[in-house]
Order: sequence, then C-alpha cells, then structure tokens
Amino acid sequence: MLPFTEDIHAANSISNSELLNQDAELQEVYEYLRSCDPTGERFATVLRDTIDQLLNGEATGRYDWKTLFKTEKTHAGTLVEINLQREFKFNDGGDVADGRHPMDYRILGIDVDCKFSQDFGGWMIPPETMGYLCLLVWADDYRSKWSVGLFRVRQEWLNTGRNRDRKLTVKAEHRDKILWLHHKAELPKNVLLHLPESTRNQILLPGGRKGQQRVIELFRRVQNERIGRGAIRTAAQQLDYMARLREGKGRARTVLRKEGILIVGPYSRHQAIARQIGATVPHRGEFVSFRVAEAKAHHGTRPRVELDGRHWVLADAGDPKEVAPQLPKVTAESEV
Repeated sequence: MLPFTEDIHAANSISNSELLNQDAELQEVYEYLRSCDPTGERFATVLRDTIDQLLNGEATGRYDWKTLFKTEKTHAGTLVEINLQREFKFNDGGDVADGRHPMDYRILGIDVDCKFSQDFGGWMIPPETMGYLCLLVWADDYRSKWSVGLFRVRQEWLNTGRNRDRKLTVKAEHRDKILWLHHKAELPKNVLLHLPESTRNQILLPGGRKGQQRVIELFRRVQNERIGRGAIRTAAQQLDYMARLREGKGRARTVLRKEGILIVGPYSRHQAIARQIGATVPHRGEFVSFRVAEAKAHHGTRPRVELDGRHWVLADAGDPKEVAPQLPKVTAESEV
C-alpha cells in the first residue's frame, strides 16, 4: 500500500472516531447496524433486489437503469426505504418538526430518516430533519458499487436547498462527516447489463415462448459467474421463472448437464461443491454454472469433488464434453 493511501485511511479513522465520540446517538445506531450486518451482505442484497424490482424484467425484459421511466427512478428511494425496513425490521419513526415530517425509522428509540440516491452525493435531505440522523444510501448498477452511512443533519454541513421542496444536499467538503457503515462495497453484479452486446443478444432471444431457451442460454454462456434471480426473471419473462432452472425434460439443469454443465444454487451442499471444485460460490439469491470433467491423470492436483461415486474437476477447453453427474437434492433446505 502506498504511503498516501495509508494517510487517507488514518485520517478517515480519526474522523470516524471523532464523530462517534461527539455523538452518543450516532454511536448507538452505528454499532447496532454494524452488528446486524457486519459484512454488508444484507444491505447489498436489498439494494440488488430493489433495483431488480424496479426493472421488473419478468414483465418488461429490462435490465438497464437508463430504461426506467422518470417516475420509476423517483420511486426508487421509497422502495429502498421500505425494503430495508422489511429486511432489518426497523420500527416506524416518529413525526418531527411539529408533526410536519414523518421519520422513516426508529432504531433503538432514535429517529432516523433514509435517503437513497443513484448519484453519489445526490441525497435530498428535507429541512425538517435538521438535527436528526439520516441513513444515506447509494448504489450504482454500472459501477457495481454501493455505500451506506449515517449523517447528523447540521445546517453548516449542507448546501442551501434551491428546489421547490427546499431540500438540502451535503456539501462535498463535508462528506467526511458521513460515518460509513460500508463504503463503495461490491454490489452483486447485474449480469445482463455488463455482458458484451453480442453475448447478451444470444441470450435475450426475441419472441414469445422463448423463456426456457433464454434461461438455458444464460447459464450456457455465462459460466463461473454469479447470476442473480433478477437476471433469471428477465431471461424467462414468466411467473414460474425458477421452474425453467430445475431438473426436468427440456429444463436448464437437465439440458446443460448433458453438456457437462452443472448449475449450483445458494444451498450449503451446493456451495460446498463449488468451493471444493474451485468454482465461484453462489450467495443468497444467486446461481452459478460451470462445466466439469471426470478427473484424469493429466488433471494432476487440480481441485476435485466426488459426485455419483466419481471425482470431477472444472473442465478446460481441452476436455471433451461429457454428461455431468446429478447434484444432491436440496428440496428441504432453504437458501443460505
């Protein structure tokens, strides 16, 4: 690590320490939220699911934020607020500013407002929240990054509101007053958005009754990469989109297994298989496909896993296609 990078981290650490020492409520809420989600996986999943909810690929076939209507983008903040409350079971906040503004959450008895922006620094803060805490949330589907932090609303740290609602924004030079719970962390990737156009066109075949074929192409062409439910919904464009994935005549797992491709899901037994063979491990709400080959002498010490009484390795371009083994059933297990 370069010396100036160390200086930046040290400065941030000092700034965070000062914010916590000066504000007991900020410290309480910060420590509580960190204990609820130490890695940030729960926050990241909510943000991924909310963006996918807005895109509504199942009904629209959309995968790109830019294709949303203006009203849908405006509604994003409300959905983030609602979905975070459902995930973390926050209580409703109280009415502040003489009852003119209902706060979104009450956490440990402390009122907290929630503000989301897809543009970093674009949080629109109501003047009625002056003196209260705000949970500032940012997610960018193009960069696959997200942040969430706590901010004590103070007049001297804000730009004057010039819009009709007189809403305020945090001055750029005072963004160091935001106490980050997670900052510029990895957002689960919108797979379809980040594919080369030629590959995406091979997956998103036009026409009706192509849902099953599109799902098969998705897992055939995007291997050893996490694929979320949103991408599967967009490819299938059917209410029973998960049925396109399961074992069965003409379905993705059965068809692709004949080509040597396995599709593992977010279940402990499947995750263990992916981990053992050296493939990408799916997280909550995700699936990963990869091609396997029966282990031979020329595979050397390559990581392997035993399935159906034989040992398998990740296949490379030189390995011929062969029928892959059945994955263990996980019908009684919920996602990890």
